[in-house]
Amino acid sequence: MLTKSQKNGPATQLDPTPALHVETAVLHGSYRCDPATLATTVPIYLSNAYAFESIEHASDVFDLRREGRTYSRLMNPTTDIFEQRVAALEGGIAALATSSGQAAIMLAILNIAAAGDNIVSSAHLYGGTINLLAGTFQRLGIETRFVDPSDPERFREASDHRTRCWFAEALPNPKLSPFPVVEVGAIAHELGIPLIIDNTMTPLITRPLELGAHVTLHSTSKYICGHGTTIGGIIVDGGTFDWAAYSERFPLMTSPDISHGNIRWLDAARDLPGPYGSSPYLLKMRNTLMRDFGPCPSPFASFLCIQGLETLTLRMPRHCSNARQLAEYLKAHTSVLDVTYPTFGGTVERHRAEQNMGDHGGPMIVFEIAGGIDAGRRFIERLQLVYHVSNIGDARTLATHPASTTHASVPREARLAAGVRDGTIRISVGLEHIEDIVADIGQALDRA
Repeated sequence: MLTKSQKNGPATQLDPTPALHVETAVLHGSYRCDPATLATTVPIYLSNAYAFESIEHASDVFDLRREGRTYSRLMNPTTDIFEQRVAALEGGIAALATSSGQAAIMLAILNIAAAGDNIVSSAHLYGGTINLLAGTFQRLGIETRFVDPSDPERFREASDHRTRCWFAEALPNPKLSPFPVVEVGAIAHELGIPLIIDNTMTPLITRPLELGAHVTLHSTSKYICGHGTTIGGIIVDGGTFDWAAYSERFPLMTSPDISHGNIRWLDAARDLPGPYGSSPYLLKMRNTLMRDFGPCPSPFASFLCIQGLETLTLRMPRHCSNARQLAEYLKAHTSVLDVTYPTFGGTVERHRAEQNMGDHGGPMIVFEIAGGIDAGRRFIERLQLVYHVSNIGDARTLATHPASTTHASVPREARLAAGVRDGTIRISVGLEHIEDIVADIGQALDRA
């Protein structure tokens, strides 16, 4: 099961076969120890550039005839391990890490869409993503057509010959209405349109690539990092979309690329060994968009995310267990008008929650308190244990009043469509003892 980097040398990584369980892959995948020092922790490679063995070697690496590293904007040994472990976590063939979750969304879409194209997106999105798709992408000439995902057929109805992808969040923030990955994925497969799923909220407990998505991405700043210490993002290719079969729809993937010596990405990926060549979609992204825009993670950020991955399989069930218990408490509280939690929905939503997340109900709760914006602000100000921050996925419990923070710049109509009302409170439930979480939220509700 162990492979050696050289004859009689130290075992430096695990053989990829037999396949490891996820709990093992996030700890051991793609790395066993450093061949020079035998250190078992993945090193932080703080190097901008990498030496070439010869002029021929350099030429082969730059022209993608041979696997190798040129510059840490494109590839870094620490980040390599992180990418391969997240690919294993999601069940994908390869991954590309970025400097933020927003950068991951930007690259995932710009890799296949250009001015004059359109994408169809779920309307149930994080406010920053709505701004990116409806504002910035519009200025770039890429139209976003937002649809209500409660009816999967709306994706089909909104698409045409210039539609380059469909986009959604597996568990929307803060709507918390599980996206119908299976149903929309089946339509996407029928039409030959890649489905891209943001799985930031539910790593491990939702596996979109197994449900029918083609690409998944994360803001690794959240649950993958897990401790609120670093910003990052990542894109994972499931390797199931047949770009060649739909060459007319995806000229950026299938036509000669003048920005890289008229290379054909499908051919280049087929001929390039190793993880970089396993995905033509990510090979193109790494050597064009990452090259040109440069939103790469620092090696230290990748190191911190590797540390987070190692405990993800323990943390996510605890987040979900605490969230479920808190949701039950809030449901019975007299000051709470409504509680949104995936397993509390109607028959269809409960089915989708079980289909996507199994026995886990998700790590977040949204609830509405009487009194609108003023009551929402008073609740936040009276919290003592729970932190008031505009973030999710921390080990600690976090509270946000979206109408005055994350969705403040989103038009009211779009806010309501995303599930944000004036008195809405979002709770990212942490790992503290559930009785302490309930006590703090209870006293804040009683005084609001």
